[in-house]
Amino acid sequence: MIKEINSQELSVRLKNKENIILIDCREQDEWDAGHIGGAKLIPLSEFEKRHNEVGPTDAEIILQCRSGKRSMNACMMLQNNGWENLTNLSDGILGWQANGFEVEK
Repeated sequence: MIKEINSQELSVRLKNKENIILIDCREQDEWDAGHIGGAKLIPLSEFEKRHNEVGPTDAEIILQCRSGKRSMNACMMLQNNGWENLTNLSDGILGWQANGFEVEK
């Protein structure tokens, strides 16, 4: 089962400096236009060959994309490769920005 959170919940968790790994699985041009601070870029198009860069299989991983669809696909791919503690940002960067949270460029 893959958990889901929204951007407001993620904002609280980042402010509390919780021990999470945030992976942005959008493409490079989307990342360059603005991304959540502290995220690591691993585009979904490269996930098959780069999924080992995500982090330890027992770490808490939160994945995000534009709207939550690609990141859910990334979560399922990781789950199929042994990761267990996975969370999808259900509203993606669109929700993050709609709530007025800052992005880095």
